[in-house]
Amino acid sequence: MQLTDTHCHIQDINEPMWASAGELSAEILVTRASAASVTRLVCVGTTVSDSAKAIEFVRGRDNIWASIGVHPHDAKGGKQTLHALAELVTDPVAQKIVAVGECGLDYHYNLSPKTDQIAALRFQIELALQYDLPLIFHVRDALDDFWPIFDSYKNLRGVMHSFTDTPTNLHKALERGLYIGVNGITTFKNNHAQQAMVQHIPLQKLLLETDAPFLTPVPLRGKVNEPANVMLVAKFLANLRDESVAEIAKHTTYNAQTLFNL
Repeated sequence: MQLTDTHCHIQDINEPMWASAGELSAEILVTRASAASVTRLVCVGTTVSDSAKAIEFVRGRDNIWASIGVHPHDAKGGKQTLHALAELVTDPVAQKIVAVGECGLDYHYNLSPKTDQIAALRFQIELALQYDLPLIFHVRDALDDFWPIFDSYKNLRGVMHSFTDTPTNLHKALERGLYIGVNGITTFKNNHAQQAMVQHIPLQKLLLETDAPFLTPVPLRGKVNEPANVMLVAKFLANLRDESVAEIAKHTTYNAQTLFNL
């Protein structure tokens, strides 16, 4: 049985967030993931510098790939930032860049002006189309603006990362051929609406992720998240959806390989 963490940020292993987890290294995280049957990882960038870290992190490592992107929180950097992002695709290890993102719109915090978020999203969509790459979308409280932008392009492929919206928007995403990323949020207690919604995601469109070091699943709340915990998400979903862990692993691994060309 094999699982894939399609969205983690372990390229930031040296950042303070990881300090509370004790003495860790990239090798320890990757080894623990493998021991938990999580054999493939996608390290997702959120800024130009973080995307460069992801590229460097995956260099020379088997079964680990990078995604480059500018998160909507950081979209205020403007054209100079976006052009610097595009230059990363020319890196000699660019063949291990398997997606653009995470990119999108976040109106929950509005840490960047909406106009900058929209401009950054469009730039990254066009970058993905130029290099025939899928997109990792982060959209929060902004789907009314997101769908018209998405629909203004053709042949987009991608995943709705950490999807926690309504069944209506789930249907809209599936209609557009998007995959749905599910992580530890679904395991949180009293998250009944989210748990009901994820039961309607077809296996053929389901992806597993951790968003490590964030969004640690139950029963490890309060601890720093890591890719090994994809197994906890898979087990929770198996029980919730009345499916076997092996079945979820088989389909989500195939979906990850298909979308990201792993």
